[in-house]
Amino acid sequence: MFFRSRSPSPANSPLRTRPGTTPTSSPHRTFNDSLMDENIEIAQSLIDSWESNETVSLFNGDRQEARQYLHAVKDLQSAMHHFISQSSASDKLIKAQNLMETAMKRLQKEFYQILSSNRQYLDPESVSSHSSRASTISSYSDFEDELEDELRATTESISEVERVSMAAMTDLKSIADCMISAGYAKECVKVYITVRKSIVDEGLYHLGVERMTFSQIQKMDWDVMEIKIKSWLNAVKVAVKTLFYGERILSDHVFSPSETIRESCFSEICGEGATMLFGFPEMVAKCKKSLEKMFRTLDMYQSISDLWPEIDSIFSYHSTSTVRSLAMNSLLRLGEAVRTMLTDFESAIQKDSSKTPVPSGGIHPLTRYVMNYISFLGDYSEILSDIVADWPLSVHTPLPESYFGSLDTDPEGTSSISVRFAWLILVLLCKLDGKAELYKDVSLSYIFLANNLQYVVVKVRSSNLKFLLGEDWVANHEAKVKQYVSNYERVGWSKVFTALPEDPTADLTPEQANVIFHKLIFSFEEAYRKQTSWVVPDPKLRDEIKVALAKKLVTPYRKYYEKHRGGLMSLCGSDSLVRYAPENIDNFLSDLFFGVGNVGSLPSSSTTSSPASSTHSRVRR
Repeated sequence: MFFRSRSPSPANSPLRTRPGTTPTSSPHRTFNDSLMDENIEIAQSLIDSWESNETVSLFNGDRQEARQYLHAVKDLQSAMHHFISQSSASDKLIKAQNLMETAMKRLQKEFYQILSSNRQYLDPESVSSHSSRASTISSYSDFEDELEDELRATTESISEVERVSMAAMTDLKSIADCMISAGYAKECVKVYITVRKSIVDEGLYHLGVERMTFSQIQKMDWDVMEIKIKSWLNAVKVAVKTLFYGERILSDHVFSPSETIRESCFSEICGEGATMLFGFPEMVAKCKKSLEKMFRTLDMYQSISDLWPEIDSIFSYHSTSTVRSLAMNSLLRLGEAVRTMLTDFESAIQKDSSKTPVPSGGIHPLTRYVMNYISFLGDYSEILSDIVADWPLSVHTPLPESYFGSLDTDPEGTSSISVRFAWLILVLLCKLDGKAELYKDVSLSYIFLANNLQYVVVKVRSSNLKFLLGEDWVANHEAKVKQYVSNYERVGWSKVFTALPEDPTADLTPEQANVIFHKLIFSFEEAYRKQTSWVVPDPKLRDEIKVALAKKLVTPYRKYYEKHRGGLMSLCGSDSLVRYAPENIDNFLSDLFFGVGNVGSLPSSSTTSSPASSTHSRVRR
């Protein structure tokens, strides 16, 4: 199928003199005539002998015979040039032309057999892995003995697969040089493109690259589209770094003498597949946007961005400029999609309209969703910095200097995305301020704010956001958490603090001490009862609140208790004093926040009923 005649008949041969001209004749035979006759005879002997042995390849086994054959073809070409200078219609020229036709068909067949039989050795991965070694071996075109020595020396340190691959590449280049020199480039290129394109197309098929229309992609459910994107993310790395790269190396090596042929072959072999590959992300970017598509969109953007130097280099030819343009357009479209989704994300936060308070002052679902989303975005900070570099933050009110003071607001580089992350978190915190107002109990609203801001701070500290927002930002918000906690303590335990005497060790009558004691215990019980269902999910924050309360309450109470224990004993009895001993008050606080205080019921100061059992829900996880 590949072996049609290339050269015209002798009557139409370009080696023939123009019609009407008188052929140049020589009055006697020269040394060159004899040498050229000998070249034709040697060529005929070699070509005829191999034609009678078609089942054996020239390039299997000993390369000496292949060297002789290609030398003979080269000498035959010299003879044709010699005889055409004398007469374009001589019998010797016609004989040489017929021999050349036979030789070219044979070399075309050998070229095809080497390409086909060495598919596993000429796969793009093998070619790309040893491109530097292959480049050290030029060709067999001159077939000097030292070249074979060079191949042998080079292959001593490599594997058998690489050795066979390098030998096949060299053989292909030798044949291509010979056929192109003889004017049979078209036949050689046709075979090469047919075989190599099938290999590239097969490789892309196994990678999951398929021709798809925008209509097909637009109609896909997200679950299906995500699977396609994951497949593409794997395919694009292999295709660029191995498939296309290896193919570029091979075509550049085999057809190194002719840039035009190299470009034509590579473009024909890889152009169609590359267009399918890089057209996919552009079509995905044009589909309807949704927040769930953000991270896969960023993955595709990052893949193309990371691979761009290779794409630009591999497809550097003018004929493959459409592939470069398609990849760049996909990059731009994906960037636009990301900016749209960032805008939609901010809008979704602002439009959250839930009016039901989170039970027990816990973490609001909006806080969890937004901070998890932003922390994942933080992992793409480098790519996002590139995407938003020329997209300044647009807000209708001045940014609070105290909030953004620690950030570099220069719109260039990483700082641009840092400001945008800080802004998104600020939008969330403003929304949470409004949701805190839904609580009827002010102290519970402060617990809510402390819990949610602590969640925000922990998410920032445990992710890449810490490096983007900076230590100052974190410290400022940790201080804000402490302020919320302080407000909670002040409002939630104010009656207990008020019941404590300013001077716990002041002299009091037993009756006065008893009044203060009952008022203090009643206030403690009331605060305790109210807060048994409240939650503080963060263990560090729980511990800090408990320690702070114990310091403000248990420490002065212990001084009061020890000072007036004797007088209280006569009026309250030993049971009450034991139950409300300072260490038990501390245990009740531990039980309230951790559920590990090892206390039983907390009896009322006015009744013996049990207002709160240690099995109740506590201000804890």
